[in-house]
Formats: sequence, C-alpha cells, structure tokens
Amino acid sequence: MESRNHTEISEFLLLGLSEDPALQPLLFGVFLSMYLVTVLGNLLIILTISSDSQLHTPMYFFLSNLSFVDICFISTTVLKMLVNIQTQNKNISYRGCLTQMYFFMVFGGMDNFLLTVMAYDRFVAICHPLHYTVIMNPRLCGLLILISWVIIFCISLLHILLMVRLTFRIGTEIPHFFCELAQVLKLACSDTFINDISLYVAMALLCVFPLTGILFSYSQIVSSLMKMASTEGRYKAFSTCGSHLSVVSLFYGTGLGVYLSSAVTHSSKRTSIASVVYTVVTPMLNPFIYSLRNRDVKRALGRLLSQAASCL
Repeated sequence: MESRNHTEISEFLLLGLSEDPALQPLLFGVFLSMYLVTVLGNLLIILTISSDSQLHTPMYFFLSNLSFVDICFISTTVLKMLVNIQTQNKNISYRGCLTQMYFFMVFGGMDNFLLTVMAYDRFVAICHPLHYTVIMNPRLCGLLILISWVIIFCISLLHILLMVRLTFRIGTEIPHFFCELAQVLKLACSDTFINDISLYVAMALLCVFPLTGILFSYSQIVSSLMKMASTEGRYKAFSTCGSHLSVVSLFYGTGLGVYLSSAVTHSSKRTSIASVVYTVVTPMLNPFIYSLRNRDVKRALGRLLSQAASCL
C-alpha cells in the first residue's frame, strides 16, 4: 500500500472496543452512565470544597484541582467515543486525533503531578507539622500547580510536533477507542526512533519520577509514624493519607497493568479494553474514595446537601 504524506491525510478510523453492532447500544449506555457519574461526582467535590471554609487548606486545594483534571481527562476520550457510537461513524480527523492525543497527555500527566504534590503535602503535614503552614503557604501551592501545568504543556506539545513529521497510510485504522500516542506510533510508515526515545523520556519524567517522589514521601511518613509514642495519634495521622494512598494505588496500579498486559499479550484489542480502567474507571471512583474515606469531606458534603435540601 502506498504511503502518503501526513498533509494528505484527512482522517483516521477509531475501531473502538467492539465492532459488533449489537453491542453498540450497551456500550453507549454504560459509558454515558460512567461519564455522567464521573462529572457529577467530581463537580460535587469541587463545589463542596469551595463552599466550605474549613476545607480551604492545601490538601483540599490540590484535591479540587485533581477533580477538575479528572473531568477533563475523561471528557477527552469518552465524549468522542460516545459521538462515534451514536452516529455510527468511526472517523476522527487528523487534527482531531492530534488534539485528542495532546489533551490526553496533558491531563494524564497532570494527574501524576497532582498525586505527587499531594504526597508532598502529607509528608510536610506529618513529618514537619510545626512548619506546615509556613512551608505549604498559598504562594507555594499556586506555584506548584503552575509549574506542573507549564511542564506538561511543553512535554505534550513536543510530542505533537514530533508526530506531525510522521507519515501514515490513508485509511489508517487505530485499534483503540481514542488516539493514544503509543498506539498511533505503531501505525506510522516513517521512522519513529526519535518519537520512541521522547516517549520513554516522557514516561520517566511523568511516571517514574512522580512515583519515586510519592514512595519517598510515604517512606518518610511511615518512619515518622513509627516514632510516635501514641497509637491513637499514629492512627489519626496515617488516616489522613488513606484516601490519597487508595487513589495512588488505583491510578498507578491500573496504568501499570495496562502496559504490562500490552507487553505480554501484544493484543491491541485487549490493551484498549484494559485502558478503560485507568481512563474511565479511575476518574469515576476518585470522588467516592475521597468522600467515603475522608471525614472532613463527608461532613462538608452533608452540610452542603442539607443546605441544598432546605432551599428546595
């Protein structure tokens, strides 16, 4: 088949999770429900934190940012999938594919950075409680978020600029429900050596380094907790980390599972199905984890709901 320059390509084909027409209504209903639950749950977390002055602390400032990023993260992939199922059209434009790829990397990378910053916040709160308000001041919190956005914007833009130089065959089929960088690189006709190297470097920067920071923070936290004489104080201090640890385990566990399964099975279809867990399920479960495992959020949520009920 003759290769064409990317300037001649108008669209790709997203094959989705299944090509069986009988399954399309079921997939549409399931993913629409999951999307609505994710958006409503994360919006509720943001509204609860913003409306309760007791939650105006660094930990909940980062949590509200995480909820916002999760809404954007799931919207980047699921909305296009729902449109394609509803219209029975698998096409995605070349520019649309690059745009989806860019924002998927942006919001996925921000999830990594935010989880790392939240681990650092817990490290300071438990290991240096007397200096917590001085270290985690509003200026530093805002600066950490700003730096994270700048880094991830630049890294994602670099990947897109490297993608533009590649060539693809007309009618290229992507065996996924969204334009995922690694999957699209496999379909390129031209040499992807530079792209592959930049992908490995980005994975180290966006995954390995943040995860190392999280593990280091919690190793210091555990060390400090073991030195506490009071068992009750030890439990109370560590309980504040429970929700964050659950989200970290879910995010990195599912993401690692996807890449391990793709390396073992070499099945694009199985990889796309497995990726549903960290692209859709994880953002959906985060609000439930923080609302069910966090007493402050549960109390604030209860006050918000009671105020809303009294207004009706």
